[in-house]
Amino acid sequence: MTDHVEIPTRMLVHALIREDGTVSADELYTVAATLGMSDQQVRLCVKRLVAESRFTHEGRGRKAVLHATEDTTQALAPNADFLRHAFRQDAGLAPWDGVWHLAAFAVPESARTARDALRETLVHLGGAPLQGGLYVCANAWEPYVEDAAHRLGAHDALTLLSTTDLRRGDTQEPAELARRLWPLQEIADRYHRLSRIAQPRLDRLIGSAGLPPSERLTIAVELAAELTRAMEPDPLLPPQLLPQPWPGTQARELIARCWAALPERDHGEARPTLFRLYADITREAAARATR
Repeated sequence: MTDHVEIPTRMLVHALIREDGTVSADELYTVAATLGMSDQQVRLCVKRLVAESRFTHEGRGRKAVLHATEDTTQALAPNADFLRHAFRQDAGLAPWDGVWHLAAFAVPESARTARDALRETLVHLGGAPLQGGLYVCANAWEPYVEDAAHRLGAHDALTLLSTTDLRRGDTQEPAELARRLWPLQEIADRYHRLSRIAQPRLDRLIGSAGLPPSERLTIAVELAAELTRAMEPDPLLPPQLLPQPWPGTQARELIARCWAALPERDHGEARPTLFRLYADITREAAARATR
């Protein structure tokens, strides 16, 4: 019995964006049915995504095609950057230089929406709050922070700095600071679950019995969903700041083996962009491991 994977309908739609920026309604409904989603559930999700200008819609029923907007497709790139960085850390190619990166902001109450969005973005980028309006990260996050601040119209209120001397109360030792600032046990538990999800699916992918294309695609969507669920709250701390062995390393190794076992799409069909990105990244990680 394998763990059940809960996949939000919105995540499924995003996962099926092909390299030409489209989503086939027929493929969307087929995979959704395999995952236990109703056609009505999918239709309502598509309607919301179109209303939010994340997609445009062409055609009717299963012959319809969704076209992802530029903002939607570009949103996939930062996640790929973070996954690529995680694999580099796992391979020992991104050691910590001892520098803490800080971001501070003072956005007025009149711009509360921008302030809240910037706060959420800093946490998403791996930051931890030190005190009101001041966040710290162990990685060089400045380009991502500045890009977000520009988009939110809050760049003039942003201050960036770095230091090798960070103390909180009497705590100065970096690994202890990391333990106090980030919920490492919760993050580790998510990676333990990802490993439990990935192992039986890897066994099915490399087993002797051939899997139909719809089942392979379903496995790919499940893995993408659980990987996202595990990595979204992960600040991707350098190994020097984490307890060892770190379960994220093992989980990503299993994910890489799963992606390697997923074949190219049949009949020259365009692959989902997310799958191509993940496949490219895991191939890069495998190539580094054999050097």
